[in-house]
Amino acid sequence: MKVAVVGATGLVGSKMLQVLAERNFPVTELIPVASEKSVGKKVSFKGSDYEVVSWQTAIERKPQVAIFSAGGATSKEIAPKFAEIGCTVIDNSSAWRMEPNIPLVVPEVNADVLTSSNRIIANPNCSTIQMVVVLKPLHDKYKIKRVVVSTYQSVTGTGKKAVDQMMNERAGIKGEMAYPYQIDLNALPHIDVFLENGYTKEEMKMVKETQKIMGDESIRVTATTVRIPTIGGHSESVNIEFENDFDIEELRHLLSHSPGVVVVDDVKNLKYPMPIDAHDRDETFVGRLRRDETQANTLNCWIVSDNLRKGAATNAVQIAEYLLEKGLL
Repeated sequence: MKVAVVGATGLVGSKMLQVLAERNFPVTELIPVASEKSVGKKVSFKGSDYEVVSWQTAIERKPQVAIFSAGGATSKEIAPKFAEIGCTVIDNSSAWRMEPNIPLVVPEVNADVLTSSNRIIANPNCSTIQMVVVLKPLHDKYKIKRVVVSTYQSVTGTGKKAVDQMMNERAGIKGEMAYPYQIDLNALPHIDVFLENGYTKEEMKMVKETQKIMGDESIRVTATTVRIPTIGGHSESVNIEFENDFDIEELRHLLSHSPGVVVVDDVKNLKYPMPIDAHDRDETFVGRLRRDETQANTLNCWIVSDNLRKGAATNAVQIAEYLLEKGLL
């Protein structure tokens, strides 16, 4: 099993290498790929060093799987070139997510859409992934009508430059800025670019991707996405209106037995999900489960997950694992 990791020197690419190793994905030949300026550098995988190569060299080696975390423009340009040689591309950028014929997959939710003919598979946005893992079992049971979500997203979602900015500000050091404003001791209600409707691209991703992954365009979603100075993972305050009423204990039990979900909901003992506890974990954590007392059939909850793992690297590797298990590679 020859596996290429495209963008192997970045934050998410490095995490992909870590997750592939931890989950013992059957890599017989690792092909780390990065931009021209990184070619020749070394990355570590399972105790060995591997030399970073160009995408042209990677294609010559004919990998069966290529996991991409190299940005939308790069993916648009070179993912089809990998697909042309019969390689299955799992892409972490936004480039392919809303293409009608490209599956957008969270394995716990909709892995059944995958077939052996899929040569490019899109990994959803990190904030969407953790939300739909929780929404799926609730939709199946109670049918979701509307979701109102506010996110509190880690600087790691922007990349190393953003982490460096926060740490520099914390240390009182002037440095390169990833954001238009200070991020330490601050919150920026601005993730990605603003669109004509006043929402950001990140907010509209959550709307459209949720409907596509859940396979139900009747689910109405509205989002506000906020960057905060944390590094452990993304948090979300989610208000969910159902068509059918629910019993809160039944709902808690349902989530407790849902794949990929861990319920942390014991307010008497101050137990609730926090990004510091989700850090370097693959599960999605949900808590603060309570009925919205202003509206019928409506739940409030708090969802947290490590955005570099389940929100990116782990989800991509889980897609590859599913393809392998089902004989689709």
